[in-house]
Amino acid sequence: LLSATVSLLGGLIFGYELGIISGALLQLQVDFHLSCFKQEVLVSALLIGALLASLVGGILIDRHGRRRAILVSNLVLLLGSLILTLVRSFIGLVVGRMTVGFAISVSSMACCIYVSEMVAAHQRGLLVSLYEAGITVGILLSYALNYIFADVDEGWRYMFGLAIAPTAMQFLSILFLPVNPVKLNSWDSDCQKGLIQLQDPEDRAAAKREPYKEKHYSFLDLFRTRDNMRRRTLVGLGLVLFQQFTGQPNVLGYASKIFHSVGFQSNSSAILASVGLGAIKVVATLVAMAFADKAGRRVLLMAGCMVMAISVATIGLTSRIAPLAMARDCQAAADPNASHSLTQHPLTPVSSQPAVSPILPALGAGKSQAGPGFAATRSLTKAFASTQSREGVPNSSLTQKRGLVEHMVLNWITLLSMMAFVSAFSIGFGPMTWLVLSEIYPAGIRGRAFAFCNSFNWAANLLISLSFLELIDAIGFSWMFLLYGLVGVMAVIFIYVFVPETKGQSLEEIDQQFSRKRYV
Repeated sequence: LLSATVSLLGGLIFGYELGIISGALLQLQVDFHLSCFKQEVLVSALLIGALLASLVGGILIDRHGRRRAILVSNLVLLLGSLILTLVRSFIGLVVGRMTVGFAISVSSMACCIYVSEMVAAHQRGLLVSLYEAGITVGILLSYALNYIFADVDEGWRYMFGLAIAPTAMQFLSILFLPVNPVKLNSWDSDCQKGLIQLQDPEDRAAAKREPYKEKHYSFLDLFRTRDNMRRRTLVGLGLVLFQQFTGQPNVLGYASKIFHSVGFQSNSSAILASVGLGAIKVVATLVAMAFADKAGRRVLLMAGCMVMAISVATIGLTSRIAPLAMARDCQAAADPNASHSLTQHPLTPVSSQPAVSPILPALGAGKSQAGPGFAATRSLTKAFASTQSREGVPNSSLTQKRGLVEHMVLNWITLLSMMAFVSAFSIGFGPMTWLVLSEIYPAGIRGRAFAFCNSFNWAANLLISLSFLELIDAIGFSWMFLLYGLVGVMAVIFIYVFVPETKGQSLEEIDQQFSRKRYV
């Protein structure tokens, strides 16, 4: 129960910190007169902190243990939250967000590894996936608090400060858990608890006679043939890169456009749409949790990938038939007189940061896509209604009506495709990538290997988000999404060929399976 609490609270804090900036930024840009560039810096500060953590966090996790890494990350997060709550300058805000980014990145890696080592093989999928479920719940919670504090004077201080409560709860929960589950001495009690499940009584007796000797690895072993480490690194990097290159961060940037085109214009309907998509994501993640230990990781990854590929290709095809106006509009946020537009249409990101739009982080929640997905994507403005009115045929009202109906049908198909994409991501790549990463590496290098893959994940996310509009200019919007569909098909092939099934196996059995030369 405590392991589950630590996993859930870790995810909840991560999701909350990602989602809360979308509402806080609405007030911060007025209180601090933030230009587009300053907003970009503020939202990207979390990413910079997370990237730094993924470079040094692995050493902390391997050298000082998973439990201590989580405790330290909790203390750093408390410090970051206090800075954000009390700060009175823009520099202070950036430092606070960087501190928070560092803390949640270390916590995310340490939590997944700690829980995977702590629990029985037949429950590992459920409890590690609980982290992803925590992220989706955290984002929903952040939306609710964004709404509650939207009209409160300096409400952003409360938004940032409330992260202290779950952080303190996680800190207290982990104090009652053992120091390092891998190095526990009593093998017999471990077997009974199912921490280290062995296949037969002979193995168990041998293990009691000969204590477990943890191998030591250097960082460069990740790229060597020793124990097939190069193959494991290929699997880890392949999963995190395909997770990003299937277009996940940029479907977020398209979200507000779709919501406007199907008529979500007012505050209440916008919040309903945000919460609705967040709820779909929570339900999909719960499905993944339920089936992770039954269907297996490979099946969920491949099924999710196929649905994502079909969904994103459908968005590409419908946008070919009914193109949407894409514009880069960053002036409104810098103009103090334009602040009223933010409250009227919260789903239209009017700054260079889609973080202004409360819908964006919900779609891509998870370690995987978090910071840069909404930090670096530029805004997509001008509601689709204006293009509809221009495209109508003035001489024939019947033709005009028919055209509007066709557009509406296509827009709803696009919306449903986007919902399918979000669900498929939450069943496959969202939770399963991190579950597989926490399983496939030997204990002696697990922290550094996880951190290494995590740094590529953040970097790929930033690259894709930054290049989105440039690529649209070069190849066109619909071709961009069709390309994502093609990458999705390639991801299915990669998973089929390279990713082994790990359900129901102890971490030692998975290690042995990978150590064989021809494990594929």
